[in-house]
Parts: sequence; C-alpha cells; structure tokens
Amino acid sequence: MALAWVLPTLGLLVSSLRPAPDVARTGWWTVFANPFDLTRWTLANYRHVLGQQGLAQAFLNSFIITVPATVLPILVASFAAFAFAWLDFPGRSWLFLVVVGFLVVPLQMTFVPILKIYSETGLAGTFVGIWLAHTGYGLPFAVYLMRNFFGSLPGELFESAYIDGASPLSAFFRLALPMSTPALASLAIFQFLWVWNDLLVALIYLGGGARTGPLTLKLSSLVGSYGQEWHVLTAAAFISMLVPVALFFALQRYFVRGILAGAVKG
Repeated sequence: MALAWVLPTLGLLVSSLRPAPDVARTGWWTVFANPFDLTRWTLANYRHVLGQQGLAQAFLNSFIITVPATVLPILVASFAAFAFAWLDFPGRSWLFLVVVGFLVVPLQMTFVPILKIYSETGLAGTFVGIWLAHTGYGLPFAVYLMRNFFGSLPGELFESAYIDGASPLSAFFRLALPMSTPALASLAIFQFLWVWNDLLVALIYLGGGARTGPLTLKLSSLVGSYGQEWHVLTAAAFISMLVPVALFFALQRYFVRGILAGAVKG
C-alpha cells in the first residue's frame, strides 16, 4: 500500500530530473536500467521554471499567504474553543452550534458578497484580504477540533488552578495551550495544506496577478502554456510539493494523536 502511494511521487521526481528529449521518448522507470549515467539526469528543468517562469516569486507569495493564514485561524480558534469548553456565558451551546453549522456552508455562496465588500474597502487583490478570507473559512473546523480537545482535558486541573488564584487567561496560556500540542499540530497541518494547495480562493480574491499570485495560480498558467512539455510541469509540480511534504513529516507524530483528541473520554 505504501509503495502504491509513493510510486507516483517517485515518478514525478525522476521525470523532473530528466532531459526533455528523454521524457518525450521513454518512461521514467527506464533510468533505473543505468542509474549512474549522468547524461540522463539534469537540473535544467528546475533552473528554467525558477528563473524564466517566475516560479520563485510565486513560491515566496505562497509563503506570504500561507503562514499568516495558518497562524491567524489557529490563534482565534484556540481562544474561542477554550471559552466554549470551560467558560460559562449565556447562549454558549447555541453559539457553538452556529459556529459548527458554518461547516456546511459552501464556499461558492460567499464569493460574491465578500468580493463586493473587498472591492469597496480596497482589500481585493491584497494579501490582507486573502488572510482574512482563509481565516474565516478555516475557523469553523478549527473551533470544532480545538473545543473537542479542550473539553477532553480533566476539569479538576482547571478547578485546582482557579483555587490557587489563576485567572481564565492564565489557565489558557499555562495549562490548556501547553497540553494541546497534538491538536495544534494537526490543525496546523490541515490549515497549511488547505491554504498552500488552494487555487479557487486565491483566484477569486487575488485575481491571478503575478505580483501576488501563489504557486497554484502559476502552475495553472504553466499547464496552459506548457501542456505538452512534461519536463517543465513535473519540475514545477515537485517544487510545489516540497513544503507540504516537509511539514507533514515534521509534524506527523502529532497528527493521529491530534485527530483522535476528544473522540474518546476516559
């Protein structure tokens, strides 16, 4: 099963390192007949897409978009989830149901009204605009996940802290957050991958300009321009995969623990 998942990625990597004539003539697996023949390997495809096609700027834009659009919803959702789990205020259950209910609202229904607001306020085509959009779209799931995790923490822990004079803010920063690393890591992976791989939201709110366009927009334009040149497309596609794969392997030990957080109470 693992081999079936890894094989397409291996084929993409090998194709991105082969000269254009070889990619057009033979399959990627043929390089393993003589893997040490250096004439069958090249970095020209990467130099081409990074230099001449402006993929480096798109790569930087993806970072500028993705990092704040990952941090902001996690920060807001953590505060909200702690309040829903451990603070008493009128309408807490109903308000939580409303927030979770936003999970079923299709993104497409929000594009026209939000884009109209962005056009009137000057946020259309800006990084701030897409940060706010991704924060809004990511909040319902983030609040749901974090609320389940915070709710699974032992109540005696917070009661003891309050008896010792801790405020809700102190309990949040000194108890809840340090114990929520698995849930935060899982949420960071989900949100980062969603924003990094997003094409539709970026196209709607950024407009596809080269100055602010992320990797996904650049890749879609390369498909139109180089639909027949697989050696260029494979190099561009592999560059876009590097950061999500590195993030997943860096945080994968927390992933399953975070996903299961709050599912079972002991």
